[in-house]
Amino acid sequence: MSAPLLNIAGLQVAYGGIQAVKGVDIQVFDGELVTLVGANGAGKTTTMKAITGGLPFTGQIEYLGRSIAGRGAWDLVAEGLVMVPEGRGIFTRMSISENLLMGAYTRSDKGGIAADIEAMFALFPRLKERKDQLAGTMSGGEQQMLAMARALMAKPKVLLLDEPSMGLSPIMVSKIFEVVRAVSAQGMTMLLVEQNAARALQAAHRAYVMDSGSITMSGKAQDLLADPKVQQAYLGA
Repeated sequence: MSAPLLNIAGLQVAYGGIQAVKGVDIQVFDGELVTLVGANGAGKTTTMKAITGGLPFTGQIEYLGRSIAGRGAWDLVAEGLVMVPEGRGIFTRMSISENLLMGAYTRSDKGGIAADIEAMFALFPRLKERKDQLAGTMSGGEQQMLAMARALMAKPKVLLLDEPSMGLSPIMVSKIFEVVRAVSAQGMTMLLVEQNAARALQAAHRAYVMDSGSITMSGKAQDLLADPKVQQAYLGA
């Protein structure tokens, strides 16, 4: 098997003396959709922030075979490691079209950028209908669509999604996961952090279960979906 695009080994992250992540190992290979599931406070978002250069850590995080230690988030984005953050982080006082252009700020191929904006409008028709609308006036679900489209405009090699369904209506959650599946089907490599374990495990190829800062289970997503311990702890079975 080829080397993983993202290789995390012995990852530890501490907040003011509290160990939030305790020796985590995660691998994401080319073309995979890998999900990291667990209860709120398990350390999932902290792990994602460390991967994108947003938090100091000990242990090893390698992206495309190189350590990310000491490298800024902007540098990693330029190299194709792109995150849709928890809470979306859109530019509320900019239009939808302007947000998409901001996603492509590391690029200089004007023709490709224009083509990719049209591709995003095809993937998210609702954004096309509102392309001149201020992003802050949209619903939470529409803002999540915009955050995902903006990230895809950066041409990621690995796309990190942090809690994309948080706070959304059941109908909008379904729409977001339809898009996650569609993007995955196109070959995008993705690491998905998600509290909605059932949705995440149904969409993913492989999965890791995180509890109190540690990985407690891992394997094929379908196997974990059928595991009685996972069902009892995370699926309400």
